[in-house]
Amino acid sequence: MFIPTLGIVAFMVFFMIHLIPGDPAAVILGPGADKEDIEALRQALGLNEPIHEQFLIWIENVFKGDLGTSVLTHRPVMNSIIERFPVTITLSILAMLFSLTVAIPSGILAAVYHNTKKDYLFMLFSILGVSIPNFWLGMVLLLIFSVNLGWFPATGFVPIWEDFFAGLKYLCLPAITLGCFMAAVVARMVRSSMLEVVRLEYITHARAKGLSEFKVNLKHALKNAFAPTLTTIGIQFGIILGGSVVVETVFSLPGLGKYIVNAIYSRDYPAIQGCILFVAFIYSVINLFIDLMYVYFDPRIEYQ
Repeated sequence: MFIPTLGIVAFMVFFMIHLIPGDPAAVILGPGADKEDIEALRQALGLNEPIHEQFLIWIENVFKGDLGTSVLTHRPVMNSIIERFPVTITLSILAMLFSLTVAIPSGILAAVYHNTKKDYLFMLFSILGVSIPNFWLGMVLLLIFSVNLGWFPATGFVPIWEDFFAGLKYLCLPAITLGCFMAAVVARMVRSSMLEVVRLEYITHARAKGLSEFKVNLKHALKNAFAPTLTTIGIQFGIILGGSVVVETVFSLPGLGKYIVNAIYSRDYPAIQGCILFVAFIYSVINLFIDLMYVYFDPRIEYQ
Protein backbone atom coordinates (compact mmCIF):
# COMPACT_ATOMS: atom_id res chain seq x y z
CA MET A 1 0.00 0.00 0.00
CA PHE A 2 3.05 2.31 0.15
CA ILE A 3 2.98 3.46 -3.48
CA PRO A 4 -0.85 3.70 -3.79
CA THR A 5 -0.96 5.78 -0.59
CA LEU A 6 1.51 8.30 -1.98
CA GLY A 7 -0.41 8.41 -5.26
CA ILE A 8 -3.69 9.15 -3.46
CA VAL A 9 -2.01 11.82 -1.30
CA ALA A 10 -0.50 13.49 -4.36
CA PHE A 11 -3.86 13.46 -6.14
CA MET A 12 -5.72 14.91 -3.15
CA VAL A 13 -3.11 17.58 -2.39
CA PHE A 14 -3.03 18.84 -5.96
CA PHE A 15 -6.76 18.95 -6.56
CA MET A 16 -7.69 20.30 -3.12
CA ILE A 17 -5.31 23.22 -3.68
CA HIS A 18 -7.04 23.93 -6.98
CA LEU A 19 -10.50 23.71 -5.40
CA ILE A 20 -9.78 26.85 -3.36
CA PRO A 21 -12.10 29.61 -4.66
CA GLY A 22 -10.52 32.30 -6.82
CA ASP A 23 -7.58 32.51 -9.15
CA PRO A 24 -4.43 31.29 -7.37
CA ALA A 25 -2.29 33.82 -9.24
CA ALA A 26 -4.59 36.68 -8.22
CA VAL A 27 -4.63 35.46 -4.61
CA ILE A 28 -0.83 35.24 -4.50
CA LEU A 29 -0.25 38.71 -5.96
CA GLY A 30 -3.01 40.38 -3.95
CA PRO A 31 -5.83 42.74 -4.86
CA GLY A 32 -3.50 45.48 -6.17
CA ALA A 33 -2.00 43.42 -9.01
CA ASP A 34 -2.78 44.27 -12.61
CA LYS A 35 -3.93 41.79 -15.25
CA GLU A 36 -0.52 41.57 -16.96
CA ASP A 37 1.22 40.48 -13.73
CA ILE A 38 -1.53 37.98 -12.97
CA GLU A 39 -1.32 36.50 -16.45
CA ALA A 40 2.48 36.32 -16.26
CA LEU A 41 2.27 34.44 -12.93
CA ARG A 42 -0.39 32.10 -14.32
CA GLN A 43 1.94 31.35 -17.22
CA ALA A 44 4.88 30.77 -14.85
CA LEU A 45 2.83 28.41 -12.65
CA GLY A 46 1.37 26.59 -15.64
CA LEU A 47 -2.18 27.50 -14.66
CA ASN A 48 -3.19 28.13 -18.26
CA GLU A 49 -3.00 24.42 -19.04
CA PRO A 50 -5.98 22.06 -18.46
CA ILE A 51 -6.15 20.78 -14.89
CA HIS A 52 -5.34 17.17 -15.76
CA GLU A 53 -2.27 18.25 -17.77
CA GLN A 54 -1.11 20.38 -14.85
CA PHE A 55 -1.36 17.34 -12.59
CA LEU A 56 0.57 15.10 -14.98
CA ILE A 57 3.30 17.73 -15.41
CA TRP A 58 3.55 18.15 -11.62
CA ILE A 59 3.75 14.39 -11.04
CA GLU A 60 6.42 14.04 -13.72
CA ASN A 61 8.46 16.76 -12.03
CA VAL A 62 7.96 15.13 -8.62
CA PHE A 63 9.47 11.87 -9.92
CA LYS A 64 12.46 13.94 -11.03
CA GLY A 65 12.82 15.41 -7.53
CA ASP A 66 11.39 18.79 -8.54
CA LEU A 67 8.61 19.95 -6.23
CA GLY A 68 8.31 23.31 -7.95
CA THR A 69 9.58 26.79 -7.21
CA SER A 70 8.38 28.83 -4.27
CA VAL A 71 6.41 31.91 -5.30
CA LEU A 72 7.51 33.71 -2.13
CA THR A 73 11.26 33.00 -2.10
CA HIS A 74 11.77 32.11 -5.80
CA ARG A 75 13.82 29.10 -4.70
CA PRO A 76 13.23 25.41 -5.43
CA VAL A 77 10.88 23.99 -2.82
CA MET A 78 13.04 20.88 -2.43
CA ASN A 79 16.05 23.00 -1.44
CA SER A 80 14.03 24.76 1.26
CA ILE A 81 12.72 21.41 2.54
CA ILE A 82 16.23 19.94 2.71
CA GLU A 83 17.44 22.98 4.67
CA ARG A 84 14.57 22.95 7.18
CA PHE A 85 13.73 19.27 7.55
CA PRO A 86 16.73 18.45 9.82
CA VAL A 87 15.26 20.81 12.43
CA THR A 88 11.83 19.17 12.24
CA ILE A 89 13.08 15.58 12.26
CA THR A 90 15.43 16.30 15.18
CA LEU A 91 12.55 17.82 17.13
CA SER A 92 10.28 14.87 16.23
CA ILE A 93 12.89 12.28 17.29
CA LEU A 94 13.50 14.05 20.62
CA ALA A 95 9.74 14.25 21.19
CA MET A 96 9.38 10.54 20.40
CA LEU A 97 12.26 9.61 22.74
CA PHE A 98 10.71 11.67 25.52
CA SER A 99 7.28 10.13 24.98
CA LEU A 100 8.57 6.53 24.88
CA THR A 101 10.73 7.10 27.95
CA VAL A 102 7.64 8.21 29.84
CA ALA A 103 5.00 6.01 28.18
CA ILE A 104 6.49 2.51 28.30
CA PRO A 105 7.36 2.42 32.04
CA SER A 106 4.06 4.16 32.87
CA GLY A 107 2.04 1.67 30.83
CA ILE A 108 3.82 -1.30 32.38
CA LEU A 109 3.37 -0.01 35.93
CA ALA A 110 -0.29 0.77 35.29
CA ALA A 111 -0.86 -2.79 34.04
CA VAL A 112 1.08 -4.36 36.93
CA TYR A 113 -0.82 -2.28 39.52
CA HIS A 114 -4.16 -2.62 37.73
CA ASN A 115 -7.18 -1.12 39.56
CA THR A 116 -5.03 0.42 42.28
CA LYS A 117 -4.39 4.06 43.20
CA LYS A 118 -1.26 4.03 41.04
CA ASP A 119 -3.29 2.90 38.04
CA TYR A 120 -5.94 5.58 38.64
CA LEU A 121 -3.23 8.24 38.95
CA PHE A 122 -1.74 7.09 35.67
CA MET A 123 -5.15 7.26 33.99
CA LEU A 124 -5.59 10.82 35.25
CA PHE A 125 -2.26 11.97 33.79
CA SER A 126 -2.90 10.15 30.51
CA ILE A 127 -6.28 11.85 30.10
CA LEU A 128 -4.64 15.22 30.80
CA GLY A 129 -1.92 14.46 28.26
CA VAL A 130 -4.47 13.69 25.56
CA SER A 131 -6.73 16.62 26.41
CA ILE A 132 -4.30 19.56 26.74
CA PRO A 133 -3.68 21.33 23.38
CA ASN A 134 0.02 21.47 22.54
CA PHE A 135 -0.03 25.19 21.67
CA TRP A 136 -1.40 25.99 25.16
CA LEU A 137 1.07 23.62 26.84
CA GLY A 138 3.94 25.20 24.90
CA MET A 139 3.01 28.71 26.00
CA VAL A 140 2.66 27.59 29.64
CA LEU A 141 6.09 25.90 29.54
CA LEU A 142 7.59 29.04 27.99
CA LEU A 143 6.03 31.21 30.68
CA ILE A 144 7.22 29.01 33.56
CA PHE A 145 10.63 27.73 32.48
CA SER A 146 11.81 30.52 30.18
CA VAL A 147 10.23 33.76 31.38
CA ASN A 148 9.91 33.12 35.13
CA LEU A 149 12.70 30.64 35.90
CA GLY A 150 15.04 31.42 33.01
CA TRP A 151 16.16 27.80 32.66
CA PHE A 152 15.61 27.62 28.90
CA PRO A 153 15.81 30.25 26.13
CA ALA A 154 12.44 31.62 25.02
CA THR A 155 13.37 32.22 21.38
CA GLY A 156 16.16 31.41 18.95
CA PHE A 157 17.72 28.20 17.73
CA VAL A 158 21.12 26.48 17.69
CA PRO A 159 21.51 23.34 15.52
CA ILE A 160 22.03 20.34 17.75
CA TRP A 161 24.57 18.93 15.29
CA GLU A 162 26.75 22.03 15.76
CA ASP A 163 26.51 22.43 19.56
CA PHE A 164 24.74 19.49 21.17
CA PHE A 165 24.05 20.89 24.63
CA ALA A 166 23.15 24.38 23.46
CA GLY A 167 20.88 22.94 20.79
CA LEU A 168 19.28 20.64 23.37
CA LYS A 169 18.36 23.63 25.53
CA TYR A 170 16.49 25.19 22.61
CA LEU A 171 14.70 21.93 21.71
CA CYS A 172 13.91 20.61 25.19
CA LEU A 173 10.64 22.51 25.79
CA PRO A 174 9.37 22.02 22.21
CA ALA A 175 10.10 18.29 22.42
CA ILE A 176 8.22 17.95 25.71
CA THR A 177 5.31 19.95 24.29
CA LEU A 178 5.18 17.79 21.18
CA GLY A 179 5.71 14.49 22.99
CA CYS A 180 3.13 14.77 25.79
CA PHE A 181 0.19 13.74 23.62
CA MET A 182 2.10 10.79 22.16
CA ALA A 183 3.25 9.71 25.63
CA ALA A 184 -0.32 9.58 26.90
CA VAL A 185 -1.63 7.64 23.89
CA VAL A 186 1.25 5.13 23.78
CA ALA A 187 1.10 4.58 27.55
CA ARG A 188 -2.60 3.72 27.35
CA MET A 189 -1.89 1.28 24.52
CA VAL A 190 0.97 -0.36 26.46
CA ARG A 191 -1.31 -0.69 29.48
CA SER A 192 -4.20 -2.28 27.56
CA SER A 193 -1.87 -4.62 25.62
CA MET A 194 -0.08 -5.71 28.79
CA LEU A 195 -3.38 -6.42 30.54
CA GLU A 196 -4.36 -8.77 27.72
CA VAL A 197 -1.02 -10.60 27.74
CA VAL A 198 -0.49 -11.01 31.51
CA ARG A 199 -3.67 -13.11 31.72
CA LEU A 200 -2.43 -15.69 29.22
CA GLU A 201 -1.29 -19.18 30.26
CA TYR A 202 2.34 -18.83 29.24
CA ILE A 203 2.75 -15.89 31.67
CA THR A 204 1.36 -18.07 34.46
CA HIS A 205 3.78 -20.81 33.36
CA ALA A 206 6.70 -18.36 33.47
CA ARG A 207 5.80 -17.37 37.02
CA ALA A 208 5.44 -21.04 37.97
CA LYS A 209 9.01 -21.66 36.81
CA GLY A 210 10.17 -19.18 39.43
CA LEU A 211 11.05 -16.26 37.16
CA SER A 212 11.08 -12.85 38.79
CA GLU A 213 8.28 -10.39 38.07
CA PHE A 214 10.80 -8.16 36.31
CA LYS A 215 11.70 -10.89 33.79
CA VAL A 216 8.10 -11.98 33.39
CA ASN A 217 6.86 -8.48 32.63
CA LEU A 218 9.73 -7.24 30.46
CA LYS A 219 11.07 -10.33 28.70
CA HIS A 220 7.84 -12.25 28.15
CA ALA A 221 4.84 -9.96 28.51
CA LEU A 222 6.13 -6.69 27.04
CA LYS A 223 7.64 -8.19 23.90
CA ASN A 224 4.40 -9.95 22.95
CA ALA A 225 2.30 -6.93 23.90
CA PHE A 226 4.45 -4.51 21.90
CA ALA A 227 3.21 -5.35 18.38
CA PRO A 228 -0.04 -3.32 18.61
CA THR A 229 1.91 -0.57 20.39
CA LEU A 230 4.17 -0.31 17.34
CA THR A 231 1.18 0.62 15.21
CA THR A 232 0.27 3.35 17.66
CA ILE A 233 3.84 4.65 17.68
CA GLY A 234 3.86 4.87 13.87
CA ILE A 235 0.56 6.75 13.78
CA GLN A 236 1.62 9.08 16.59
CA PHE A 237 4.93 9.84 14.88
CA GLY A 238 2.94 11.07 11.89
CA ILE A 239 0.90 13.23 14.26
CA ILE A 240 4.15 14.58 15.70
CA LEU A 241 5.32 15.58 12.22
CA GLY A 242 2.03 17.37 11.66
CA GLY A 243 2.00 18.85 15.17
CA SER A 244 5.39 20.42 14.59
CA VAL A 245 3.58 23.06 12.51
CA VAL A 246 2.00 24.49 15.67
CA VAL A 247 4.93 23.89 18.03
CA GLU A 248 7.54 25.37 15.68
CA THR A 249 5.36 28.46 15.34
CA VAL A 250 4.98 28.82 19.13
CA PHE A 251 8.73 28.41 19.75
CA SER A 252 9.85 30.21 16.54
CA LEU A 253 11.91 27.27 15.26
CA PRO A 254 13.16 27.41 11.65
CA GLY A 255 11.78 24.00 10.73
CA LEU A 256 9.54 22.58 8.05
CA GLY A 257 6.40 23.30 10.08
CA LYS A 258 7.19 27.01 10.26
CA TYR A 259 7.91 26.98 6.53
CA ILE A 260 4.48 25.44 5.83
CA VAL A 261 2.76 28.10 7.96
CA ASN A 262 4.55 30.89 6.09
CA ALA A 263 3.61 29.25 2.78
CA ILE A 264 -0.06 29.10 3.81
CA TYR A 265 -0.08 32.75 4.87
CA SER A 266 1.55 33.74 1.57
CA ARG A 267 -0.66 31.46 -0.59
CA ASP A 268 2.54 29.81 -1.82
CA TYR A 269 0.81 26.84 -3.48
CA PRO A 270 3.92 25.08 -4.86
CA ALA A 271 5.51 25.14 -1.40
CA ILE A 272 2.32 23.87 0.28
CA GLN A 273 1.94 21.01 -2.21
CA GLY A 274 5.58 20.03 -2.00
CA CYS A 275 5.75 20.10 1.81
CA ILE A 276 2.57 18.08 2.33
CA LEU A 277 3.68 15.45 -0.19
CA PHE A 278 7.13 15.27 1.44
CA VAL A 279 5.66 14.83 4.94
CA ALA A 280 3.31 12.13 3.61
CA PHE A 281 6.30 10.34 2.06
CA ILE A 282 8.26 10.37 5.35
CA TYR A 283 5.18 9.22 7.27
CA SER A 284 4.62 6.34 4.83
CA VAL A 285 8.29 5.27 5.04
CA ILE A 286 8.11 5.19 8.84
CA ASN A 287 4.91 3.12 8.83
CA LEU A 288 6.40 0.72 6.28
CA PHE A 289 9.43 0.25 8.54
CA ILE A 290 7.16 -0.40 11.55
CA ASP A 291 5.11 -2.95 9.59
CA LEU A 292 8.32 -4.82 8.76
CA MET A 293 9.29 -4.86 12.46
CA TYR A 294 6.16 -6.84 13.39
CA VAL A 295 7.98 -10.09 12.57
CA TYR A 296 10.41 -9.53 15.43
CA PHE A 297 7.72 -8.88 18.05
CA ASP A 298 5.18 -11.44 16.81
CA PRO A 299 6.69 -14.68 15.41
CA ARG A 300 3.26 -15.70 14.07
CA ILE A 301 3.55 -13.06 11.35
CA GLU A 302 5.25 -14.12 8.13
CA TYR A 303 5.84 -12.02 5.02
CA GLN A 304 5.58 -13.81 1.70
